Amino acid sequence: MIKVLFICHGNICRSTMSQFVFQDMVNKRGIASEFHISSAATSREEIGNSPHYGTVQKMQEVGIPVLPHRAVQMTKKDYQEYDYLIGMDQWNICNMLRITGGDPDAKICKLLDFADRSRDIADPWYTGDFDCTFEDVVEGCEALLCFLEDKIYQR
Repeated sequence: MIKVLFICHGNICRSTMSQFVFQDMVNKRGIASEFHISSAATSREEIGNSPHYGTVQKMQEVGIPVLPHRAVQMTKKDYQEYDYLIGMDQWNICNMLRITGGDPDAKICKLLDFADRSRDIADPWYTGDFDCTFEDVVEGCEALLCFLEDKIYQR
């Protein structure tokens, strides 16, 4: 089983959107049993809160199920438990490295790194543009899934 943890600042916008989008993709491909997918925050600000209404609204608009979720903070232990720890922007990556104490196994990356576009995914908490964030998340998740499907079929 491949374990993927999506991470953003508060775990209510980008990381939950990525979790829901990626889960929907693997469900539709019939390979959900190959994955454990979750999300977390680098901060403590939103701990216990449900996904942002903008994320929920966008998921409903495009027909992607909103899974039960409450924001949690990433821990150092997550580094051992997950195969891929995927941040949304460079600030997330810096905070992830601070939490884990480094990345000796090269598990930490940005989502759009898989799409060969190493740019950040804008935080809709600040931009208010959940459509743009969704487009970036879909692009990154599709590329991540292609990358991981290769690994599944090589087994």
